[in-house]
Amino acid sequence: MTAHMFRTRVYYEDTDLAGIVYYANYLKFIERARTEWVASLGIDQMALRSSQGIVFAVRRVEADYLRPARFGDDLEVQTVLQSLGGARLVLEQVVLRKGERLFVAVVTLVCLTDEGHAARLPAEVRARLAGPLH
Repeated sequence: MTAHMFRTRVYYEDTDLAGIVYYANYLKFIERARTEWVASLGIDQMALRSSQGIVFAVRRVEADYLRPARFGDDLEVQTVLQSLGGARLVLEQVVLRKGERLFVAVVTLVCLTDEGHAARLPAEVRARLAGPLH
């Protein structure tokens, strides 16, 4: 499975009084990485919503905080597709600092209609998502 890498830096606004990344901000880092991963596969989420009324939504996050990131750190977020179903996908996302694992999350996304009902992934989107599995 091919990993997508997204680079980011820890800014002052990301930290608490001790200069350590506030726990909820790791979710922002991995969200940005997922957005860039989807875009790198040629999937335009805004076009998908406007043309087919379909969006991706987070259903579940399992997170492990292993080591703290600090103000000024350069980070990489690695995203790997773990599984792909009819209406859902599961990703592993890891936040790294110089190769050291700081945060690991397993994220389950579902495909929803504008009304919030489950929807099957369109064939062309599924094919683009499945690409890295082969």
